[in-house]
Amino acid sequence: MKYSPHVWAQLKSITADELIRGLEKDGWIRTDTVGAMMVYRHPDGRCVSIHYHPRKTYGPKLLKSLLADIGWSEDDLRRLRLVK
Repeated sequence: MKYSPHVWAQLKSITADELIRGLEKDGWIRTDTVGAMMVYRHPDGRCVSIHYHPRKTYGPKLLKSLLADIGWSEDDLRRLRLVK
């Protein structure tokens, strides 16, 4: 999924806590935790593994991969208040 430069600039500073809050707000359910790895599943069958470190941001490649697995559009990100 490709995001506009304005949205991507905001996403680059998203923390693990903010991403997890967005997932839970969107209906994702944590199904498994192994160490710092949390597995979330959506009722429609999508699955994503989040490597959790509090107050840490993700590198651009990992963040793009996570967002691709999650499948959020720019409208979804605004609805979840992850971007303005």
